[in-house]
Amino acid sequence: MNYAASGLQGRRLLPIYDPALLFVIALIAAMGVVMVFSASIATAELSPQTHFDALYFLKRQVMYLAGGTFAAMLVFQVEMRTWQRAAPWIFGAGMALLVLVLVPGIGAKINGARRWIPFGIISLQPAELMKLAVVLYAADYTVRKAAFMHSWTKGLIPLGAVILLAGGLVILQPDAGSFAVMCAITAGILWLGGMRVRIFLGLMALLGSAFFALIVSEPFRVKRIAAFMNPWDKPMGDGYQLTHSLMAFGRGEWFGVGLGAGMEKQGYLPEAHNDFLMAVIAEETGFFGVTVVLVVFAWLVWRAFLIGRQAIALDRTYAALVAQGIGVWLGTQALVHAGVSMGALPTKGLTLPLMSFGGSALMAISLALAILLRVDFENRLLMRGKPV
Repeated sequence: MNYAASGLQGRRLLPIYDPALLFVIALIAAMGVVMVFSASIATAELSPQTHFDALYFLKRQVMYLAGGTFAAMLVFQVEMRTWQRAAPWIFGAGMALLVLVLVPGIGAKINGARRWIPFGIISLQPAELMKLAVVLYAADYTVRKAAFMHSWTKGLIPLGAVILLAGGLVILQPDAGSFAVMCAITAGILWLGGMRVRIFLGLMALLGSAFFALIVSEPFRVKRIAAFMNPWDKPMGDGYQLTHSLMAFGRGEWFGVGLGAGMEKQGYLPEAHNDFLMAVIAEETGFFGVTVVLVVFAWLVWRAFLIGRQAIALDRTYAALVAQGIGVWLGTQALVHAGVSMGALPTKGLTLPLMSFGGSALMAISLALAILLRVDFENRLLMRGKPV
């Protein structure tokens, strides 16, 4: 490509790394450490499972974040062409882990769900890592099949079949939330990769039908929908989590009750440091704090899409789709987490990316952000006229 003609020649003086992107990632991680500590301290100091250690979740979150940062630094060294070649193998490895987690004796069953493979003091949640595998594989598939994006049989169905197979394994855990995110990532990458409108609309109709069938097939999901529609009908039953989350939002008002001063996290709101972290943010920092978190995530998603557009301008289609696929992942999961906490979406256990407690989720997001930074890094090298 002619860099002068594309308007990129004058940008060779850009720093080799994006300081704003690095700052925002560090800011989100730091906010997550603070809010996980605030949300978990009451639970940790009263639970025998945490040895009554008030700092239990804080120490683990810092450990997970340190491990994720180290892994991200290693992943950043890998060129995007290598990720593209390895994408099918990474997806296959993710499928194998999804099968293994369902095997009794290998996968651990906690609260009725078999989602974790224990490794001593830590546990691996394959569904979290599978989201990254879906980004890498769907982007590679879309590039390889670019000439068939107008076809159901040659374009959509082969990819849809393997994603549904992976999704079926995730549903068996059960983890419908991760399945929804995987579907959003795949649909987003296919759309950005040039899928025709009529095929995309047909895909949306099929996904809608599939999720409807998924809901009505399990009584506990039907109950969740009923609780979502009217949580106050059974505030001590199916609507318990949502009603307490809504009370946390109500108590927060404009500027919150103060960091650490929230009441709902003190044994009233289950999974306050994980699936309902936004409710704690709302109660303690108010409308202002929630707005800051959402704006920061919106900026991060916008930056991911901008990096993707820059890659497209440099004829780097795979890198562009990976960057934008990561943006779709972050945006979808943050919106679903916030929507569930606010009562705008049915209750579903999804973490707030890079903020909620959880080792596998933090690791997967850290690796994804390292790859996003790598795409941006290679863009900047090309803008300077250097090979990648």
